[in-house]
Amino acid sequence: MSSFDYDVAVLGGGPGGYVAAIRAAQLGNKVAIVESNDLGGVCLNWGCIPTKALLKNAQVFDYIKNSKKYGINIDSYEVNWSKVIKRSRDVSKRLSKGIEYLIKKNKITYLPKRGVLFDKNTISLDNDETLKAAKIIIATGSTPKKIPIFKVDKKVVITSREAMVLDEIPKDLVIIGAGAIGVEFAHLYSTFGSNVTLIEGLDRIVPNEDEDISKELESIFRKRKINVLTGCKVDKIDQNKKHATVYIDGKDSIKADKVLIAVGVTGNINNIGLEDLNIKTEDGFISVNEKMQTNIDSIYAIGDVCGPPLLAHVASFEGVLAAEHLSGETVDPMTYDNVPGCTYCQPEIASVGYTEKQALDKGYSVKVGKFPFSALGKALADGNRDGFVKIIYDEKYGELLGCHIIGDNATNIISEISIARNLETTFTEILKTIHPHPTLSEAIQEATAQAFGEAIHI
Repeated sequence: MSSFDYDVAVLGGGPGGYVAAIRAAQLGNKVAIVESNDLGGVCLNWGCIPTKALLKNAQVFDYIKNSKKYGINIDSYEVNWSKVIKRSRDVSKRLSKGIEYLIKKNKITYLPKRGVLFDKNTISLDNDETLKAAKIIIATGSTPKKIPIFKVDKKVVITSREAMVLDEIPKDLVIIGAGAIGVEFAHLYSTFGSNVTLIEGLDRIVPNEDEDISKELESIFRKRKINVLTGCKVDKIDQNKKHATVYIDGKDSIKADKVLIAVGVTGNINNIGLEDLNIKTEDGFISVNEKMQTNIDSIYAIGDVCGPPLLAHVASFEGVLAAEHLSGETVDPMTYDNVPGCTYCQPEIASVGYTEKQALDKGYSVKVGKFPFSALGKALADGNRDGFVKIIYDEKYGELLGCHIIGDNATNIISEISIARNLETTFTEILKTIHPHPTLSEAIQEATAQAFGEAIHI
């Protein structure tokens, strides 16, 4: 008889944890999942999903405000902010209940408790309970970075979590950090009427994107009266119960009702027993090998807790890989060179593969094609002509190196490129694939044609 209560115990119920638990159960393991908060983790409850619900509300509101350009007059409208927030929360709750159903369906034991590693096969639970498992998967996620000079009181100086459930739309909002989180909230609140100032310490917004993407988004934001400040250092924030003053570069100051700190996240590695087991960490994240194992073979780590790229779909993919590996399945090593990234401001941003600079730095001679949505029939018909597709190929062999999209529905279009790169597609296959008309995906074929001097529509 086994000395273990379970074959697999998963510590954390986010998009990595619950997916790992389900896959492990599918492979015949007896599985437990330990999660003290709602299933789905930050992504489902306080991140990816509720923000997208809010952004959809913003899109609808924007359509109403600009309905006249579609020949529809809507003279009177108002925002019921409490219902906007309620819809977002309801979407999250519904999906969390859906995960509970999947956990039950796969006969996984759900323990709504806080768990801490005790040894390589044991998790200590609340009330001095323990569970023993042959394998453990750590999937504890991440939290917003704490910057010592910023006092986050969650009322005036806030994180993304508070930004999703504000009692009212702030008149003046300062956002510190212009990565994906920062620009999404900048778009959201500016659409609903806030005067938004977006501050970025680096020399451009969305600094992880291709430089052309950053320039395009900044230009669009400025046209929408979002105050964009790049290459700026925030010296301090003075705050009281109602307002804050943000001091920049020792000379300028900005007053705001709310200040949103959006400078990234750090792994949830504290107070979960890592130190007692001497599990290796680096730069605030758990170190793992290409099979998602820590330096202790029986303990795996997946998702944000083991570092970038900090994306829900990466966590889920890692969760499947870890579950299969610990079950004795043959798995390919985890790689990160074909991970699509998505930002859900308006226009959306999506990218996969190398930026132009990265490709050049790696020694490639490149062919670059760009096709603007303003030259695309479907974009004009939809009334969303901002943005472009930029695609990068290796000049010598025609290898598809990367693609970067800014425009309406960019986050859906990018999957074509992810699949193409996974299949080691060249420009020839893209050109010879008939794309339906009229669609936004035509811009991928058009950009490819432009890169190789075969453009028809530009």
